[in-house]
Amino acid sequence: MNDRSKQRRPATFRLDDPSVVVIDAEEAGRPSRGTVQITPEPEPSQLPVPIEAPSIPRRGFGWGTMFWTGVAGLVLLGLGLGVTHLIEDLFARSESLGALGIAFTAAAGLALGVVTMRELAALARLATIERLHARAASVLLSDDRDESRAILKELLKIAHRNPQLARARSALASHTDDIIDGADMIKLAERELMTPLDAEARRLISSAAQRVSIVTAISPRAAIDMVFVFVAALRLIRQLAYLYGGRPGALGMIRLLRHVIAHLAITGGMAASDSLVQQMLGHGIAAKLSQRLGEGMLNGLLTARLGLAAVDVTRPLPFTALPKPALTDLARDLLTKREEDEAR
Repeated sequence: MNDRSKQRRPATFRLDDPSVVVIDAEEAGRPSRGTVQITPEPEPSQLPVPIEAPSIPRRGFGWGTMFWTGVAGLVLLGLGLGVTHLIEDLFARSESLGALGIAFTAAAGLALGVVTMRELAALARLATIERLHARAASVLLSDDRDESRAILKELLKIAHRNPQLARARSALASHTDDIIDGADMIKLAERELMTPLDAEARRLISSAAQRVSIVTAISPRAAIDMVFVFVAALRLIRQLAYLYGGRPGALGMIRLLRHVIAHLAITGGMAASDSLVQQMLGHGIAAKLSQRLGEGMLNGLLTARLGLAAVDVTRPLPFTALPKPALTDLARDLLTKREEDEAR
């Protein structure tokens, strides 16, 4: 029964008529013959008022920023005065030593300037990839055709540095002027450009996880395990960033590591890894593995989960047309490798 059949024909009546009955909306039922039911509408003042979440004001130039700025300024002034006194002392001893000190200072300043420019360029590349990821996710929702073409041009610029993507670049360039929706263009770019890169990323993550699993299983000290896992994780994140076009520097690696850890905290990746390991070891695999081999497998799986989080952070396009790599697949590869090693 639709709403139109429930409507009553217009009628006139008096409020003091004994046949008029006022009831609540929850108690409304089929009226008896000769009576009229009236359901009062709620007053606007009694309706619930939607309360918006309070907007957090953006903090401006705070005291913490002022403190660290002052400390950095004092450190730079101290270094400058130290270098100045050193050169003055060198000139006091010999004019040739003073000239040599000035030459070394100029070389160090030039190298510092070049390193600073490289770090800034690396940070700019990482920021460009992050913006591309966000813009592509927005186009998948809005289906903006012009924005998808702009994203495609930037992707082709990034992919131009990778010779393995020459065929994919030519295929995408031929579709630039075609009549394709914005979301479909992003999916096409993902299939053409990200397919070989995702396969290589899975290989890198699987190799790093197997390496960590083997080394930590035979390592005699826990301190060596921690250092090796940390170095392997940094190397894996750097390789994935280079693979997807990031090429981070020292500051870029710090930023990437912070983003990867934040991504793990948001997605609960470590907890998922622990539950997966418990599930796998609870299915009879624990009886086949020693304690050291079980710890090595756990470290390998955690390294794999860290690599998957790094892929999510460094990949310029979100996973839409291609399947997202799962930890279970990498765990299967790790177990296969373990069984092959034991068979040998």
